[in-house]
Amino acid sequence: MKIFYGWRMVAAGGGIQFLQAALLHQAFGAYFAVLAEERGWSKTALSGAAALQPMEAAVLGPVLGWVVDRFGPQGMIRAGIVTFGLGFMLLSQIETLAGFYAAVIVIALGSSLCGFFPVNVAIIHWFDRRRARALSLLSLGLAFGGMFVPVIAWGMQSYGWRATAFASGLAAMLIGWPLARVFRRRPEDVGETVDGLPPAAADPAPPGTSAQREFTAREALRTGSFWLLSLGHGFALLIVYAVSVHAITHMKEGLGYSVAEASFVITLMVVAQIGGVLVGWAIGDRYQKRLIAAFCMLMHAAGLLMLTYAQGSVMLAAFALLHGGAWGLRGPMMQAIRADYFGRRSIGMILGLSSMIVVIGQIGGPMVAGVLADLTGNYRAGFTVLALLAGLGSLFFLLAKKPA
Repeated sequence: MKIFYGWRMVAAGGGIQFLQAALLHQAFGAYFAVLAEERGWSKTALSGAAALQPMEAAVLGPVLGWVVDRFGPQGMIRAGIVTFGLGFMLLSQIETLAGFYAAVIVIALGSSLCGFFPVNVAIIHWFDRRRARALSLLSLGLAFGGMFVPVIAWGMQSYGWRATAFASGLAAMLIGWPLARVFRRRPEDVGETVDGLPPAAADPAPPGTSAQREFTAREALRTGSFWLLSLGHGFALLIVYAVSVHAITHMKEGLGYSVAEASFVITLMVVAQIGGVLVGWAIGDRYQKRLIAAFCMLMHAAGLLMLTYAQGSVMLAAFALLHGGAWGLRGPMMQAIRADYFGRRSIGMILGLSSMIVVIGQIGGPMVAGVLADLTGNYRAGFTVLALLAGLGSLFFLLAKKPA
């Protein structure tokens, strides 16, 4: 039986997201903790470096969206893999904070070109009825990548962070390049149809039903749903990015765990994330995605409060299960719901414009946590503020109804 080529792209995209999560997103907290101790750089300074990737993605978002809509994502993803790997090799050679920032900028550029945004847009163009399932399976790569964090932490302890960074860059290029070559722009380019269905079944507007409206980017901007979804997504990432950058340091400095021990809590979080992804795969195309997302925001908030005031392993496990489960369930819904609301024609530009709002959470989460930690000596105030904001953010999803 012939396998729909779209599922091959999902597998390849999952592999690329695995590399990014394993080597960068989840592992950055380990670099953060080691460099803060070895170099004595402040949490604010290191948080600023963490903010560079989402800032760069937000600035480039509309441009990348236009390029993806016009030319497809395949060339962009290939260029991103090479840039991503070279950035880690540069990181292994740095001596100063300025050099660290320069390396992170290169890594961030590569991550933007081959990361979450272009890969998700590529998949959206291949799926309609099975979109939530495809995006959920895609995000398994992001989740499984987090389970690799103990390996990164072990590499740092055994061989040093420089050797670990150089090996990460080499692995990114050797593994990522064949995966990047799998991507194609449209099903028609390989003689397929959307969802891999026969042409009649793939028709998005069968007799007796209304067609999906295809919004332009300008039309999407005029809807309240565009802004509500973007704000809700941004408020969720307040916690996601703060945890990715600061959780290991909080457990190390505030709770007395080693980097290796803290990384195993992150691994449990990732296991819960995988569970959330699988739940999303089962229910994402059956129930209202905005209501699922609203519930996940409350799970994010409760999980972060458990981490903030943890008194032992039980509360840390509760954090891992709540936050990880919410992340896995909500994450794939963010792009699927936008495609459901606005169609596929201009989805690249729409997501690119949305990234300029979402970046508030990506930058604000690490910065608020880092600045307040430097001012107060611990993460309690910063994490508490972020948890309350995420809980409030659930209202954005409740109000974000599908445009008429």
